[in-house]
Amino acid sequence: MTLFLTNVLLGLSIALPVGTVTIEMTKQGLKNGFLHGWVVGLGGMTVDLLLIVLLYSGLASVLSAPFIQLIMWLIGALFLLYIGYDSIKHADHDITAPGEHVKKSFASSYVNGIFVAISPSNLIFWLSVFGTVLTNSLQSSHSFHFLLIAAGILTGILIHDLGLMTIVSGTRKVLNQLYIKWVSIAAGCILIGFSCYFLYRFIENLRMYFLCFYIFYNVLYPLFI
Repeated sequence: MTLFLTNVLLGLSIALPVGTVTIEMTKQGLKNGFLHGWVVGLGGMTVDLLLIVLLYSGLASVLSAPFIQLIMWLIGALFLLYIGYDSIKHADHDITAPGEHVKKSFASSYVNGIFVAISPSNLIFWLSVFGTVLTNSLQSSHSFHFLLIAAGILTGILIHDLGLMTIVSGTRKVLNQLYIKWVSIAAGCILIGFSCYFLYRFIENLRMYFLCFYIFYNVLYPLFI
C-alpha cells in the first residue's frame, strides 16, 4: 500500500506540469463539458498504458533506439500541427453551452487525446524515469511491484485529470462563447508551438544522421578500400 500511494503521488506530480494533453483537455472541457475533457485524458492514458506494456515486454531498447525516436519526433510534430491548426480553424465551432446537447462524439475526443499523447517527450519520460523504476522492480524478488508502480502512477494521473476537469467545467459556466473561442485559439497556437519544437528536434537529429553518414562515406570508407 505504501508503494502504491507513493507512486500515486508521483503520477500526480508528473501530470501537474502543463503539456499537450492538458492543453487539449482544457480546450475540450471548456467547449463541450467535463466528460469530453476527461475522455481526452483517457486517450492520453491509453498511450501511457501501451508504453507500460511495451516496457514490461522488454521493448525498452527498441523504443530508445535513435531511429525510432527520430520517427516519433516527426509523427508527433505532424499530429500536433494538425490538431493545433484544427483548433484555430474551428475555434468558434462546436461550443456547447451548459445544459445543451453536445454534438461532438466521445470517440473524436478520445482519438485527439491519443494523438496529442504520441510524442517523443512522453516516450522519453517513460523510458528514463518510469523505465528505470520498473526495471529495478522487475529485477527484485517481488516482480508484482511492477504492477503496483504502474497502477499507482496511472491512478495519480487519473486523479489529476478528474480534478482538472472539475475546475474547467466550473469555469465553463461563467465564460461566454467569445472567451472560449479565444481559449481554443490560444490552445491551438500552443500546440503548433510544440509541433514546431518537435519538428526542430527531428531536423536536428536528421542532420546528425547525415553528418555521420558524410563522415563515414568520405573519411572512414576510403580507408577500407
